[in-house]
Amino acid sequence: QVQLVESGGGLVPTGGSLRLSCAVSGYNSRIYYIDWYRQAPGKERDLVASIINGDRTTYADSAKGRFTISSGSARNTWYLQMNNLKPEDTAVYYCKPDRIKWGQGTQVAVSS
Repeated sequence: QVQLVESGGGLVPTGGSLRLSCAVSGYNSRIYYIDWYRQAPGKERDLVASIINGDRTTYADSAKGRFTISSGSARNTWYLQMNNLKPEDTAVYYCKPDRIKWGQGTQVAVSS
């Protein structure tokens, strides 16, 4: 059974950092493309960052210079390092690997 688990969220003050993790288990093929999204209360789900083939990365303007998406050393694991967090980064964060269903997400809250 394929499982997607996002973790690493929490409550941090403005300027703090978090490292989100995403792991897929029970899937035999390597996944080459994943996105991180976020959804704030009452808003649409927005794309934050993407990684292709483990090294090609793209970022939303809001994430550039503060967030870093990367692949883990373990197969089908990824991270989103978030630095200098702002209250407007408060949202549920989701990773979306290619061909894998959405998970439950992980809550990030940044206090002002």
